[in-house]
Amino acid sequence: MSKHDSSLSKDQYNLLKSFKKQITHPHSSEIAKRAEAKVQEQQLEEDDFALFQKSMQGVQRMENANIAKIEKSKSKKLDSQTLAKRAAAMGPMETDQAELSDTQAMLNPVGSQATLSYRIATLQHKVFEDLKAGNLRWFEAVDLHGCTVEEARQAVLQIIQIAKDENQNVLKIVHGKGPDAILKTYVNSWLRQHRDVLAFVSAPEKQGGTGAVLVLLKRAEKNPKFNQ
Repeated sequence: MSKHDSSLSKDQYNLLKSFKKQITHPHSSEIAKRAEAKVQEQQLEEDDFALFQKSMQGVQRMENANIAKIEKSKSKKLDSQTLAKRAAAMGPMETDQAELSDTQAMLNPVGSQATLSYRIATLQHKVFEDLKAGNLRWFEAVDLHGCTVEEARQAVLQIIQIAKDENQNVLKIVHGKGPDAILKTYVNSWLRQHRDVLAFVSAPEKQGGTGAVLVLLKRAEKNPKFNQ
């Protein structure tokens, strides 16, 4: 093979030359075959690398600054207007218990700074204490500021139904502390009547204080959306 054969690189030529010098025993033909195979393998590797370099022409390294940061979205507070718009677009939401009497609210008004507290008799004490302390992460919140009594009623029913549909059992209702505590009084009454409410309590100060309640609901275990 000529030293000037253009199909071989200098390293390949030297490799063949080295193998030829070693062919001095009866199995020289076998060694020659292995040498030839080694040269062909190296040639293929060089061809692959050249093809890779050609395919990468024009490709630039991405800077870290161009990589989008993905952050987990935080729970947002809904308001009565948002729920009203949703109802207008999707139609009235079907709720399990649409009838909530106002009689109890009229007979038992609460003060704007009063601390609300309610639990069913069978609820574990530790669970209720965790709710009072704000240790149970709430799924969703609704803000009733600016609502009429009827708008507030529908917003409360809808937020409870949304939580049930998502198989969540803790939510927050912001009723405010108006001078007459009208919405606070009605929320206190409605939640006591709702069959899916296990407990509710005025929120810790950092989560709204006596202007909001944290509500614990029954788990929607039979929701077909979550059946395995």
